[in-house]
Amino acid sequence: MFNLGSMLNLGSTEPVIGRASTIVECSNTELFQYLGDGLFQNYPKWSPEVKELEQITPGPVQLGTVGRQVRVDQGRRSESRFKISDYDIGERLTLIGVSDPFRCSYELQIIDSGNSTKLTFIFELLELLVVMRPFEGLVRAAIKDGAGRTVQNIKRLVEAEKSGPV
Repeated sequence: MFNLGSMLNLGSTEPVIGRASTIVECSNTELFQYLGDGLFQNYPKWSPEVKELEQITPGPVQLGTVGRQVRVDQGRRSESRFKISDYDIGERLTLIGVSDPFRCSYELQIIDSGNSTKLTFIFELLELLVVMRPFEGLVRAAIKDGAGRTVQNIKRLVEAEKSGPV
């Protein structure tokens, strides 16, 4: 009938989504090894906001692996647990929040006969806290900028690693 959030100017309850793509000069297999197999070693490299990262479940990274992260985003410290919900080798890695409502996906698409890979990163904040809804525009802009930085950081790191020590 009516949207109380709109009437009170609390903002939308729609997910906040940031998406960015880039071309990485390596095979999808190499890129997935960096992102998936090396998740707990490499994630803090491409996302410097991650201050602590630990794998909770033992064994190799795979579907169902659970991790814990501590992040500092724009001065705000947060701790969350996440679970790997998609682990399609060479194609997709998705992390979903266990303790917070988020999802982030790394999608890989083979291009240039397998010599390059299109990397698409999608971050979804599935629910915006009521106190943050008046700042939804700023949150959307920050998430969009963060998605762009993420793909550029991954591209730079993977291509530098592939070319060897400088």
